[in-house]
Amino acid sequence: MTPNRGLALFRFWFALLGFLAVLFQLTHLLQNVPGASAGNFFSYFTIESNIIAFITLAIAGRYAWKGESPRWLELLRGAATIYMTITGIVYNLLLSNIDVNTPIPWINVVLHYTIPTIMVIDWLVDLPKTRVPVRTSLIWLAFPLLYLIYSLVRGPIVNWYPYPFLDPRVSGYGTVAVMSLVIAAAAFLFALIVAFSTRLHIAPTPAGVTGTTAAPPQPDAGTIN
Repeated sequence: MTPNRGLALFRFWFALLGFLAVLFQLTHLLQNVPGASAGNFFSYFTIESNIIAFITLAIAGRYAWKGESPRWLELLRGAATIYMTITGIVYNLLLSNIDVNTPIPWINVVLHYTIPTIMVIDWLVDLPKTRVPVRTSLIWLAFPLLYLIYSLVRGPIVNWYPYPFLDPRVSGYGTVAVMSLVIAAAAFLFALIVAFSTRLHIAPTPAGVTGTTAAPPQPDAGTIN
């Protein structure tokens, strides 16, 4: 592959932006919110998915600079794209009117709008060169499933849940179960979309091959048929 320095710089910039947004938010929280907990802060899916995203962008930027794209990185990019898509959509549908630990406007925009959009754009402009099978894409669902289990197990232990729709004290276990199933189904749908998007990649035409059909050889002028 040819090094793509422009794409690399694009990724480095947004990796830095995502990192600074998480860092500034954590600093603000610990300095200004009484009783704030770093453990709770890092238990938000938004924070975890953004960390995965900016680490992925930084790694992908390094490989774009060198002109390489290993298979494991393509799968990591697909995972980060799905998690940030979940973050953006869930926030806009369920949490945009609720204080979910991002009171600083520019940080809220970066974590819930900018980075989710950038991950989708990055995926589409640099699709994997080989298809991702649907069966392989199911691996991407492991993290959201583990996050759900973690949140529901940790919640009663620390008496805290990251989101109202995961808090049975607020909405009841029935609502928590329904919302969990809905989000799981959405995650499955996003995984399928990302996997099928890899079929949009058009392989480059090999050197020396054109799109026209070669004309059949003509008989020698001196030959009598």
